[in-house]
Amino acid sequence: MASGLLLGGAVAALVTAAIPAHNSSPVFDNPPPDKIVIDVATVNGSGCPAGTAAVAVSEDNTAFTVTYSDYLAQVGGSSNPTAFRKNCQLNLVVHVPSGFTYAIAKADYRGYASLQSGASAVQRASYYFQGSSQTVFKNHNFSGSYNDNWQATDSTDWAQLVWAPCGVQRNFNINTELRVNAGSSSPSKVSFMTMDSTDGDLSTVYHMAWQHCPAK
Repeated sequence: MASGLLLGGAVAALVTAAIPAHNSSPVFDNPPPDKIVIDVATVNGSGCPAGTAAVAVSEDNTAFTVTYSDYLAQVGGSSNPTAFRKNCQLNLVVHVPSGFTYAIAKADYRGYASLQSGASAVQRASYYFQGSSQTVFKNHNFSGSYNDNWQATDSTDWAQLVWAPCGVQRNFNINTELRVNAGSSSPSKVSFMTMDSTDGDLSTVYHMAWQHCPAK
């Protein structure tokens, strides 16, 4: 199984929010006691047509999962010429309990790839809070021949986490993309990469870190 997705470089490029120095230690195991609600404000992109992306929050409020049901990029055979690249932008409204702020500490991406010898694929992602600059995409490359599930993980050092501003609502944006390149493989043979599952057990998980906002 391939692995490697690193949210670190992408998230570190964001403009950081001011957090008091005494709250500099990790609090991954200290989420707010209240239930977190995440609403999908908008979904755009060829990889997530309307009704094909869903968000669920873990019971312990430490992660949320995005499940796709129609995220497939492919080349070769009778594939549509534009099918080699699929993308999705999610705009999420995270309802945070009063007195708390959050950051995305890690992201796990999963899917399936079938790449002919000579073909290649890339999964990429960037993240940003509403009103801040978009991060540089972080790429994760895969080469054929390959025919298996894939997984990639992004993680960010605590000192580089980018926190949602305290006391204001800032939507969280996630941009993802899949690309498949035929390379030197036979044009008659199909290569593809998915970030979806027919049985719904392959999904993208974003792990959240929590911290108290400074007292006013």
